[in-house]
Amino acid sequence: MGHNSAFDISASGIFAQRVRMDAIANNIANADSTRSDNGGPYRRQTVTFRAVYDDVVGNRVVPAGVKVESVQESPTDYKTVYDPGHPDADANGYVRLPNVNVVEEMVDMISATRAYEANVTALNAAKQMTSSAIEIGKA
Repeated sequence: MGHNSAFDISASGIFAQRVRMDAIANNIANADSTRSDNGGPYRRQTVTFRAVYDDVVGNRVVPAGVKVESVQESPTDYKTVYDPGHPDADANGYVRLPNVNVVEEMVDMISATRAYEANVTALNAAKQMTSSAIEIGKA
C-alpha cells in the first residue's frame, strides 16, 4: 500500500464517520418529533458502509477505503404512548413517537467518534512517515 492510498483510505473513513455522526445527531435532535415531512413521526436514520477494494495484486485484494452505501430510515416500530391531550393523538388518545432511543444513539455517537479519531490518527501517521521519508531523501 502506497502513501497516497493510506491517505485515501483514512480520508474515506473520516468522511464515512462524519456522515454517520450527522445521521446520529439528526436522530437525537428529532427524538421527540411527532410530525415529519412524510407525515407521522420522525423515523430513525441508519448509515450503511461498504468496503471498497482496488484490484487484486497477486493473490491479495488491496483495500481502498470505505464508502457510504446508503442512509436509510429504520423500519422498526414507533413507540406509542397514551396522551389524549397531545395535538397528534389519534381517536383513542395514543400518540406515535419516533423510533429513536437516545441512549442507543449516544453509544453509536461514541463509537463513530472513536472510529473518526482512529482514522485521523492513521492519517497523521501516514503524514509523519511521508515527512520522514522526505527528510531521509534530503540527507
